[in-house]
Amino acid sequence: MKDEKEIQQITLQSKSNFLYSFLVLPKEKRKAIYTLYAFCRQTDDIADNSAPPEKRMRQLNMWENELKKCFSKSVSNYFNSLKQVMEKFRIPLEHFLELIAGVRMDIANFRYRSFEDLKIYCYRVASTVGLMCIQIFGYRDPLIKSYAENLGIALQLTNIIRDVGTDSEMGRLYLPQNDIKKFNVREGDIFNQKYSDEFYDLMKFEASRARSFYEKAEECLSVHELRNMLVSEIIKNIYLNLLDKIEKQGYKVLDERIRISSPQKIYITLNTLLNVRFAG
Repeated sequence: MKDEKEIQQITLQSKSNFLYSFLVLPKEKRKAIYTLYAFCRQTDDIADNSAPPEKRMRQLNMWENELKKCFSKSVSNYFNSLKQVMEKFRIPLEHFLELIAGVRMDIANFRYRSFEDLKIYCYRVASTVGLMCIQIFGYRDPLIKSYAENLGIALQLTNIIRDVGTDSEMGRLYLPQNDIKKFNVREGDIFNQKYSDEFYDLMKFEASRARSFYEKAEECLSVHELRNMLVSEIIKNIYLNLLDKIEKQGYKVLDERIRISSPQKIYITLNTLLNVRFAG
């Protein structure tokens, strides 16, 4: 995050589903989003590196302290570009701190007893990013905050469904324990990549829950805010297509990572762009 080139490199190397949506932004807002995304990416990388948990916690605490300097007189040069984005677009410190709190949960805990527990995690690592992004996009309707919160949870739940297999290889299982018990799924079967009718029923249930949050987000988006939320709508449609694909492939998420191809993402981006322009 020291300069624009490094920020852009971090963003482009991530190969995120978000990249195609960022391209529709005007230059100034695109640079701001790249800066914000680079910060979020580097924060997440602290949780995912191979260091012992204690060391990752220390790294995250140091990272948080550097961030807080952005809101004080003793600004760190390393975070100078982020400080400029924070100030220009009036992004509250609390959103960044919530994100870091979510990453702490990733280091300390890979299990969630109930959906309410998981929802807190989803809010912290995803909804907060959406709340930061809408400050850059610009909006007038206060319901857009609820739109960002619900969409963030929907996107994170989709990620969790997609990554059940890859997460289990790292000893992680984000699916709520109450849901696993409700559908009589053996956790050992998930870690051993063994499919069952019970597992399929569990995945259908989780996919339905994700869709309910997409619907809640849509209910909070008025036609007057569609153009402002174009980036978010592109991301939403890419992830909805991903969820569709997971369902069509029978929730085969234990032994493969289902993806949306680059040509598909481009098509979804262009189609969303046209639909929003006509609707708005």
